[in-house]
Amino acid sequence: MKAFVCLLGLLLLVILLFGRLLLLLIHRQEDEEPPVPTPEPHVPVVELFANVWIVEADGEGLLIFREGKRERYPWGEMPGVGSAEGQEVVFPDPSLREQVADVEVTDGQVTSVSPRTDKINGKILGADDAGIEVEGYGKLPLAADYKGYRLYDSLEMCTAADLRFGYSFTDLCMENGEICALLMVKEEAMEYIRVLVKSSDYGGLFHDKPLVTCDTDFTVTYGPYDNQKQERHLAGEEVEFGYDSVYFETDRVRITPDVLTGKVVIKNCGRSQGIPSYRGQMEFLKTGDGIVAVNEVLLEEYLYSVVPSEMPAKYPFEALKAQAVCARTYAYGHMLHAGYPQYGAHVDDSTSYQVYNNILEHESTTTAVKETYGQLLLTETGDLAGTYYYSTSCGVGSDSNVWKTAAAPGLTYLQAKPLSRTAFAEAVAAMGYAADGAGVVEGDQSTGAGEAEGGETAGSGESLGESLREEENFRAFISTVREDDFEAGEGWYRWTYQVEELDREHMLENLQKRYAANDQLILTWKDGAYVSQAIESLDPVTDLYIAKRGSGGVADELIIEMGERKIKVITEHNIRYVLNDGESKIRRQDGSSVNSPSLLPSGFFVIETGKKDGNVIGYSLSGGGFGHGVGMSQNGARAMADSGYSAVEILLYFYDRCRIENIYG
Repeated sequence: MKAFVCLLGLLLLVILLFGRLLLLLIHRQEDEEPPVPTPEPHVPVVELFANVWIVEADGEGLLIFREGKRERYPWGEMPGVGSAEGQEVVFPDPSLREQVADVEVTDGQVTSVSPRTDKINGKILGADDAGIEVEGYGKLPLAADYKGYRLYDSLEMCTAADLRFGYSFTDLCMENGEICALLMVKEEAMEYIRVLVKSSDYGGLFHDKPLVTCDTDFTVTYGPYDNQKQERHLAGEEVEFGYDSVYFETDRVRITPDVLTGKVVIKNCGRSQGIPSYRGQMEFLKTGDGIVAVNEVLLEEYLYSVVPSEMPAKYPFEALKAQAVCARTYAYGHMLHAGYPQYGAHVDDSTSYQVYNNILEHESTTTAVKETYGQLLLTETGDLAGTYYYSTSCGVGSDSNVWKTAAAPGLTYLQAKPLSRTAFAEAVAAMGYAADGAGVVEGDQSTGAGEAEGGETAGSGESLGESLREEENFRAFISTVREDDFEAGEGWYRWTYQVEELDREHMLENLQKRYAANDQLILTWKDGAYVSQAIESLDPVTDLYIAKRGSGGVADELIIEMGERKIKVITEHNIRYVLNDGESKIRRQDGSSVNSPSLLPSGFFVIETGKKDGNVIGYSLSGGGFGHGVGMSQNGARAMADSGYSAVEILLYFYDRCRIENIYG
């Protein structure tokens, strides 16, 4: 027993000693400081900004223009520049400012600048995704990360699509044989337009074997720029430029008459006037698809052939002058933004732009161009106006929202104008100047002629154009002939269209074509909403009506009901297309009948349907006008000129709050 007690005491003593040691160990660990973690190494953040524009370089750092924004960065440590830590920062090089450069920024500070000092300049002849053709240098490739800068006016970004073709307004920065930057240095008045001449009868963009001569001696220039050849020919000699022609040592050949009044003739290119001849010089460009013809001609001389192709030369002189200003403004807009940059052409010679050289030049239209020399129509903000025009009104026009484009709401100078003598006389009186037809309106003199300033109204100050959005108001308007309207005597002022038997297959085909053109403008009713959905079939039509009208009463939305199914057709153009059956004729108010194979004359009409057993079997339209109804009515302008009004008064009525200025000063 004694031994057991002794053993137990000994065990207890061991436990007490172990606990004591454990407590001492814990206290010792608490008294010791925790270990200090090893710091992570700093990883600098490096950014490389390629081909940026240096706005300013001073003692503080760089101010750059990148992706449309100005950004400032201080100097960091870089060769030739003092450290930011206690040393004075030395301005590295005054020549850095106003240059394109690659800029390296480390932790928000500039650590490297590599300016692009190799630059060239020359006449721009064409541009596409692959590169830019420059006279004297040939086709130069575009770097994948190229940048463009517009340096005049306000500093902005630009692209190759903004180049002025036929002009040398742009410097090109080069790096390793590629264009790394475009510098649009200036904007000057442009005198020459480049027109793509389509093949015979406007059949296509490409010519097979152009057969060319001139009415005067001429020169053919061809070959590489460092070894160009010139071949002289006598007046009347014919030269063929086939795809395998010896003249195509390079892709471009130029034909230049020896005198400024000489004309180039493409003998196998027919137009309604016969075989046309072209002022200026002609270029032939060999492409993978064929040969493209580009006529470089003075803008004013181009208009000599455009105006008679767009308005009959027999129209009164002031109307022709108004048309000349519209045509010049339209053309100049495309000189700023070319329609065919890949070929270096601003426009083509077809109805896709303005018809050129389809009708012989005429003394009256040439004189109208000369007497409006250089005149452009500008908006109140100084931009080129969209000088849209059409043939004939129904007594009122519409606004640009008929096209449903993103830009349309901003074109506020295009209004639904009433074309009555009373409304026009009141508006002219409110313009605030004496328009004698000979001068140019500049500055703040042109106040416009909106309905609020004397235009015709319909009750409580509401404009006529807005009141005609209501179906009842428009129906009453279009069913009467208003003798006060300028065009009341025109054949197209009122018309009817009778479809005896609705052709569902033809209507379905038309719907599918317009859906393919823009699937957001042909919608199908589904689950309580209209959605974009391909149309596979057309059931028997139970109703057909205009659900919405635009300003001036133009049809804006057409509903085709087929029991529970519904299709919505949006825009006046689509509606005119879908309701045309391809066979019925238009009957004008003068009793004449006119074929209408694809498009109704206008969107200004009302619908009456004929039904049997609840289904629409046919329909009739009562309408008026010819064309989209936006901008200037050409027959309205003719009647206004016949009434003694000037071109200036006509233009400032149709294009609200615009002014006329001379581009050549």
